[in-house]
Parts: sequence; C-alpha cells; structure tokens
Amino acid sequence: MTDTVHDPATTGPSPEAPRCPYGHDRDAPGPVPLYGPAYKSDPYPLYRRLRETGPVHRVEFPSGIHAWLVTGYRAAHATLNDPRLGKNHRLGNENWRRLASIMPEPQHSQLQVHLLHQDPPEHTAMRRLVLDAFAPRRVEALRPRLRELADALVDGLPATGGADLVAGFAAHYPFRVLAEVIGLPEDLASRFDRDWGKVVQPVGPQDPGRPAYEARLRGLQTYIADVVQRKRADSRAPGWAEDEDLLGRLVAAHDEGGLSREELDSMVFQLLVAGQEPVTNQITTMLITLLRHPEQLAALRGSLDEPGRLARAVEELLRHDAAFELTTWRFFAEDSDLFGTRVPAGDSVIVSLCAANRDGLQFPEADSLDLDRTPNAHLAFGHGIHYCPGAALARAELQVAVATLLSRLPGLRPADTAGDGLDELAWIPAVLARGVNRLPVAYDRRV
Repeated sequence: MTDTVHDPATTGPSPEAPRCPYGHDRDAPGPVPLYGPAYKSDPYPLYRRLRETGPVHRVEFPSGIHAWLVTGYRAAHATLNDPRLGKNHRLGNENWRRLASIMPEPQHSQLQVHLLHQDPPEHTAMRRLVLDAFAPRRVEALRPRLRELADALVDGLPATGGADLVAGFAAHYPFRVLAEVIGLPEDLASRFDRDWGKVVQPVGPQDPGRPAYEARLRGLQTYIADVVQRKRADSRAPGWAEDEDLLGRLVAAHDEGGLSREELDSMVFQLLVAGQEPVTNQITTMLITLLRHPEQLAALRGSLDEPGRLARAVEELLRHDAAFELTTWRFFAEDSDLFGTRVPAGDSVIVSLCAANRDGLQFPEADSLDLDRTPNAHLAFGHGIHYCPGAALARAELQVAVATLLSRLPGLRPADTAGDGLDELAWIPAVLARGVNRLPVAYDRRV
C-alpha cells in the first residue's frame, strides 16, 4: 500500500488555473521565492507546479540573489552532465558575487576551493585523492563497525518513553563514522563543534546573526589548522599507513606540491562539514517519511532480514525526500541557451534534485512512497563528474541507521501520538538542504 502526498496546488478555483500554496501566480512576473517556513516544510507542491510550466525557472534565494532553477528529471540529468556549465566561483558575474559569495574574506578564498567548486583538470586530480577512502569495497568491510557505532548511540537513549533522535542519534552517528573513515584522531574528533556545520547556511552581511556566523568560521578554520598540524606529524611517524589515513594523505599531497594550502584546507573543510551534515539531515528526512507512513514502517521492520529489502527501501527514501535538495551553483562562461531559456554568462544555474526525483515522467506515482520501487535511478547523490564521492558510505550509514533504529526501538512513533507533532517540526532554513534539528519520538522500550 502506498500513500500519496496531498498537493495543495491542485485545490485552486479551477483545474485550468490552480493556485500556488505559497502565493505565487503562474503568470506573475519576477522570480519565485525559494524560502520561508511553508516552502521549507513542503516544497513539493511548488516543484510540481514549476515542472508543469517548463524545465527552467527564475528563482530568488534569501540573500536576494536570482538564479535559474532546473526542475524535471530529464532536464536535471542533462544539466548535471552539461560540459558548458562550470562550478568554479570565478565564473560567477559581479551581481552573483555581490549577493551570493556571502562567506567573507579571507575564509572565502581559503575554504571554498574544494571539489564542489572546481572544474577539470583540477577537479579530476583532487577527486582522485579521496575516491579510494570511500570505495565500495572499503565501505563493505566497515559495516560491522558502523553497526557498533549505531548500537552504542542507541544504548545511550532512554530505556522507555522516547527521545529526540537528532540530539540522541542523528547528530552524532555520521560524524563518528566519518572520523574513522578519514583518520580523524579521537581527541580532535571530540573537539569538533557541530555548530560549525552551520557555516553552510548563508547569513547575509546585514543579518543580525552575522557576527555569530563569522565566529563559527574562525573557530572552524582554527580547528582545521590543528587537524593539518596533527596529521602532518602523524604522516611523518614510523609505521604510518597511507592507505588508511585520508587526512594524512591530503596533507602529504600538499607537502609534495600536489595541493595548495587553500585547496588542502578547503578539502578538509568539505570532509568535515559536507561529509556528515547531509547524512544527519538525511536520517531525519527518512525517519519523518517513515513516521508519516506507519504501515510501511511496520512492514519494513518486519522484513529487515529479507535480502535487498532494506537497500531498496533506503533508495526510495532517498528519492522521496532527499536531504541535498538543490545542487550548488553552476555557471555558463558565455550567454547560453538552456532548454529554450537564455541564461546570461555568470548567472547561477541550480538543479533541484528533489524536484527531479518527484517527476512523474520518470517515476510512476512519483509522490507516493513505494519501498520496493525498482528501478529507482534517483538523483539524490547528483550525477556526472560531481556525483557524490561518498555515496557508497552514505548508503551504508543510512541502511545501518534505519535498521538499527527500527529494530531496537519497537513502537517508534511521533512524540505527539495525535500525529500533529510531525506537522509542527521546524525545518532548517538552509538554502540547499532539507532536515530538522529536533525530532522528538516515542517508543515502547529500547531493545
């Protein structure tokens, strides 16, 4: 049995002129705002409307920057593979730089030259340095350890009643896994402040939260310097195992001339922030989806031992509500045509992965949750040369997290048994991501 998401966009005065639940008229001039509590809580009705009107749309982000949003699966797939589009911030025009390059100097130049903002050949060389650490064969060998880490966190939850599964599980599990995979020493891992992860949530120059934002940046940059210093010492010690220490390998690559200092710091920044926060958010979106579909949650719990069932379910949960909602910026080096829309050089192009994953032309009953859906070629991890290098690790983490929580917390349900609790959740205001900072649940007991 599947459940279809209610679409308020279809409840307008007539089938010919549906009204947008966010107050946007189909023919109204100007960009469509992509922000606000209603949008963050449920962007899918808006994405459906946009898909129905075409593949490319002018949109506005909280900073005031206007961008071109690509919806639809085929258009998204083609855009992610379009060689005309680059990721390097140098391609952005002056208007984009004025509003979108919000991270101040010197941090912007020192922390923003990682893989997500590079083009070949630099991107190719940098990506090669990290791929082996996240190779599927390595990930499979780690599964027993992933289960140990997940079980240890569940052991710390209350024996009965309930808990906040962000504070008690999702906020910690991905970072503990990541620390082991990349070779982050335990004493440094214990010093990492999850609040630093908020530096990927833009805060404009006039925002009252700007001082706190800049303080996070400085704290994180100091931490990265400490990590680099420690790993340099580790990599020079007798018996250092290069193949088991990604951070040490990156430091060695810098010392041998293969990476600039800015590239090294940026890659460490990317690993520490992008390597764990999206998985934290994805755990929350998956749990919320399952809690909204209790019959399917119960069926999945009862079939965790069936070969392939858990893997299929996680792929569908990724498709149904991906934590990485939008891609990062892309730019044309010259005025270009994008599916019939003229996009000026240096304007930002964004792909909505969530909108693509709900395209009914690619996925039958796309708004329904079908935990046995196959095939399921979703775009939750992107596509093309910027496909997430940590996808295999993320999949394994998510499979272990879902299986552990469902099997060890019988009776898992929203903390508000009337069902209103899920509707009252506060979604994080991040531009690119979906997730919540609190997820109160109830359960019968901790097994």
